[in-house]
Amino acid sequence: MPDSPRSPDDLWRQGPVWTASEKPLAKYVARPIREFLHVESAGSILLLTATVIALLWVNLPVTGWASGYDHFWHTPIGLDVGSWRIEESLQHWVNDGLMTIFFFVVGLEIKYELVHGDLRDPRTAALPIIAAVGGMAVPALLFVAIAGGGEAGAGWGIPMATDIAFAVGVLGVLGRRIPSAARLFLLTLAIVDDIGAIIVIAVFYTADLAWGWLGIAVGLLAVMAVLRAARVWAIPVYWVLGLAIWFAVLESGVHATLAGVAIGLMTPAVALLRPEVAKEFATGALQDNDLDAEELHRMRFLLAESVPIAERLQSRLHPVSSYVVLPVFALANAGVALGDGALGDALSSTVALGIGAGLVLGKPLGIALACFIAIRLGVARMPDDTNWGQVIGVGAVAGIGFTVSLFIAGLSYPDSAALTDDAKVGILLASVLAAVVGVVVLLLASRRPEVAEQPAEVVDQS
Repeated sequence: MPDSPRSPDDLWRQGPVWTASEKPLAKYVARPIREFLHVESAGSILLLTATVIALLWVNLPVTGWASGYDHFWHTPIGLDVGSWRIEESLQHWVNDGLMTIFFFVVGLEIKYELVHGDLRDPRTAALPIIAAVGGMAVPALLFVAIAGGGEAGAGWGIPMATDIAFAVGVLGVLGRRIPSAARLFLLTLAIVDDIGAIIVIAVFYTADLAWGWLGIAVGLLAVMAVLRAARVWAIPVYWVLGLAIWFAVLESGVHATLAGVAIGLMTPAVALLRPEVAKEFATGALQDNDLDAEELHRMRFLLAESVPIAERLQSRLHPVSSYVVLPVFALANAGVALGDGALGDALSSTVALGIGAGLVLGKPLGIALACFIAIRLGVARMPDDTNWGQVIGVGAVAGIGFTVSLFIAGLSYPDSAALTDDAKVGILLASVLAAVVGVVVLLLASRRPEVAEQPAEVVDQS
């Protein structure tokens, strides 16, 4: 007797997707992990977990752990190709190499926002752009006022940064208490903040330039632009070019991660084909209820090219950036000793105090002040369903500098481990305090006044 036809649900349970099966490992491990990764704040949780692990690794009273942390992350790793060799510590490979993926995703996000998002409309983008400028300028000024000039003053760019992952994660925890317009305001502000951080890194935190290598990098970017104009869509070609650009930028003295930003900004944000093309082909191919290999290959191409490559890459690489790159970066950079008076010394240093004042006070003050001026001058308007308390709360959440602040701290004090550690302590404590202050202010500002219960009317039935 032939087998009875199985329903789609039966096929789904029995295969081919293993995670949908009822096997114990899939049911109790794979599916919960998959569901966790779809939570909006999952990336922030992993980032926080990696930070805690790094701090415990360095500070737990276990013999050899603290030195083991430094030994592990400063292990030299070299790459040889013939007579050519490049050697960096593991930490540098993370900061200069792995973080390029993060900045590439940032470049993709900026490009998409410029073409399709809020940065496309000057009126909508005006307020978060102006707010971001205020949120960068005031923290930098506060830091300089406290830390002064000299070697310590080199870290003025540290409190300018906003960590998108943590900031958006905090708003995600608050849920529907925060209006969507306020979330959009923070996201746009953080993207503009990233643009500012990229400019600061490129202009002010760049070592001596090797103009020859920089010229090679620019030339390769021009080749990439020509290939794009010629409608060459072979992704492997761009991967090879991208690696070459990254190496040229690394050798030029400009921080290598900026190669990721440049390539991200050059990625097309407009689809090659209109969706109707794929729809028409699919309709014709499925008329006989059968697909051959050639038709399937063609349909995949048409469907893929109906979505902009920038959007596709962002969708694929965002989980890698959030769940791998940033946690590994935190693990490699957040390990700072807090014992033996180190915490007290850091808190009394002008560097840590300047960072704390910049992130916790300067960010909300600069953002609120810039918004007030822009709205009073009629240049911009308040986001819908948003009040001033929520603007201040969003400004406080924007004071979670963390990832980019740690990144700039490493560039600010390359020759002083003590100042770097002071900066890291200031960043960690200020980011936590900014998150707490932001959550409290947002909760208070988002409380809906209770409507006083009115006594029921007495109906005269006489």
